[in-house]
Amino acid sequence: MKVEHITDIDAFFKVVDSCEGKVELVTGEGDRLNLKSKLSQYVSMANIFSNGTIPELEVVAYEKDDIDKLVAFLMNGKE
Repeated sequence: MKVEHITDIDAFFKVVDSCEGKVELVTGEGDRLNLKSKLSQYVSMANIFSNGTIPELEVVAYEKDDIDKLVAFLMNGKE
C-alpha cells in the first residue's frame, strides 16, 4: 500500500509496533526493510522523515488484521 503525507511519525510507528506480523518498507530500489525493527525505524527512516512528513512510501503488511490497522490509521489519522 502507498503511504502518503504522514505528519505524526510517532503514531505511525505505534501502529506498526502493534502489528502482529511482518511490516516492511519497500525502498525505491526494491529493498524491503523490517519496520518493526527499532534500528530500521531510526536509521532507514532518518532521511525520509528529515522534513517531518513522509512524502510517499510503499508499506507491505502480510496479516489481514495488520493491514486493517494500517488502513484505519491512514484513513483516520489514528489507531
